[in-house]
Amino acid sequence: MDPQLLSGNEAIARGAYEAGVKVCSAYPGTPSTEIFENLPQYKDDLYCEWAPNEKVAVEVAYGASIAGVRSLSAMKHVGVNVAADPLFTAAYNGVCGGFVIVSADDPSMHSSQNEQDNRHYARAAKIAMVEPSDSQECLDFLKEAYRISEQFDMPVLYRITTRVAHSKSLVTFGERETREVPAYKRNMKYVSSPANAYVNHAKVEKNLKALEEYANTSKLNKEEINGSEIGVITASIAYQYAKDAFPEGTSFLKLGLTNPLPMDLIRAFAKKVQKLYIVEELDPFMEEQIKAAGIECTGKELIGNLYELNPQILKERLFGIKPETVDVGVKPVSRPPALCPGCPHRGFFYTVARHKNYVVAGDIGCYTLGFAPPLSALDSCVCMGGGFTVAMGMAKAFEASGQTDKKVFGVVGDSTFFHSGMTGAAEIIYNKGNVVPVVLDNSITGMTGHQDNPGSGFTLEGEIAEK
Repeated sequence: MDPQLLSGNEAIARGAYEAGVKVCSAYPGTPSTEIFENLPQYKDDLYCEWAPNEKVAVEVAYGASIAGVRSLSAMKHVGVNVAADPLFTAAYNGVCGGFVIVSADDPSMHSSQNEQDNRHYARAAKIAMVEPSDSQECLDFLKEAYRISEQFDMPVLYRITTRVAHSKSLVTFGERETREVPAYKRNMKYVSSPANAYVNHAKVEKNLKALEEYANTSKLNKEEINGSEIGVITASIAYQYAKDAFPEGTSFLKLGLTNPLPMDLIRAFAKKVQKLYIVEELDPFMEEQIKAAGIECTGKELIGNLYELNPQILKERLFGIKPETVDVGVKPVSRPPALCPGCPHRGFFYTVARHKNYVVAGDIGCYTLGFAPPLSALDSCVCMGGGFTVAMGMAKAFEASGQTDKKVFGVVGDSTFFHSGMTGAAEIIYNKGNVVPVVLDNSITGMTGHQDNPGSGFTLEGEIAEK
């Protein structure tokens, strides 16, 4: 088959198919959403679903792993916060079928409320982390991630960024792997009692050490020796930027398996060059560990740890080469996002904004745009499901401080209600909150591009579902 032009997300979907994955569960979140939107074409060979939230998605996928099949879960970076509970426990328990969790990070916060660097999750949970840098690697590295998961008995965090997820490059397809599913047999290692966890922690540390040895010779990590003057250690999309920014004759150590870091390989590479740079977006995740190992290098003191990088930024910050610009006589006009034409939420926000004693706790979704002028209707927006619960806290505070004139509204969307709003509703009822909880119901997951949810009447695979 001729190479196909695919985004990273499309290539990951293809990689899941080729890896022989059988069960896939996710919650939509930019920039990860298109992975699962591209899975239904393979539904004859695998099952895929939209879960109510990321925690549920990881639990479903992990259950499939326990039952012996390869499984996949995917989410945006803040979704891993929601899924952290089962993720950390799965790291102790281990896997049967290979288990991969895609974390789609969002440097520069194109569609997110923070810029957290989820590489720290792999280190904290003590699991393997794989980072592709283009669409072909998105496919190929995913297949290797499943082998690593099964060989070292652990989940794998598969980290991409917005640019990797949405950039397109040529991809060559392979065949679907066939993997024999073992007959199910009850295994107490999956029962995370304190006694089992006590034993499992030692196993995790042993496997992690073995994985580091493996990383030193893994095909996911590769040297490009072009000279001895300058060397660069990099990974993910930062590799593409560094290749463009650094001069000819620069040698590279490109890492695809980034937790644990292959320290023997890194030491050997450092000895081959006179000046060593670490190029990575966001936090000094690799740099701090490399410096702690006693290896002299330069990185964040010049590059910085805010926002996305690009070749122009690297050239200016590392070498003082300013980008050439041309004044075309046109000043771009700022166009912030707005509610869609005809959106019924506009009328709701217009109404509540007219009352100065109304307080509105908002939430994550398209209705977050109710904060912007001229509506200016939201007082807060914290996290998925926080519309109800933050409202509850504000209402209790107003009661405690005697501000009886305040009328508190908690606002969530329908997908957010299923995601984490239902527990907030229980909180308001159980603890007698003086809150008006409002579900702004689109009957679809609106913000990420109209994905189905438990209120839409259809599944990801197009089956009719109970509303």
